[in-house]
Amino acid sequence: QLQLVESGGGLVQPGGSLRLSCSVSGSSLDYYAIGWFRQAPGKEREGVSCISSSGRYTDNADSVKGRFTISRDNAKNTVYLQMNSLKAEDTAIYYCAARSRNYCALNGDYDYWGQGTQVTVSS
Repeated sequence: QLQLVESGGGLVQPGGSLRLSCSVSGSSLDYYAIGWFRQAPGKEREGVSCISSSGRYTDNADSVKGRFTISRDNAKNTVYLQMNSLKAEDTAIYYCAARSRNYCALNGDYDYWGQGTQVTVSS
């Protein structure tokens, strides 16, 4: 059973940066594409960024392009989401998820989910 644990969330001022981590255990990360999702109060969950199992392919939602970067270190079984130029509208609970496929998808099905980490952007 794959387990995912997010960390790195917190309170940051507009324009600031945070780096989220998704630590994976229970299996090698080599076989899984990973996605980051977020859900703000009263809104539906949305896909933010995703990365293929090899790390060669990534995709980002239009709302975060040029600001968020996803990366992975399979040796450490960890996926990262670097978030720069944060805005108030980025405030949400951020989740990482894994799917046992090579390619990721922002709106695809994922098999395993973490518990989430809160990101709050406010002055």
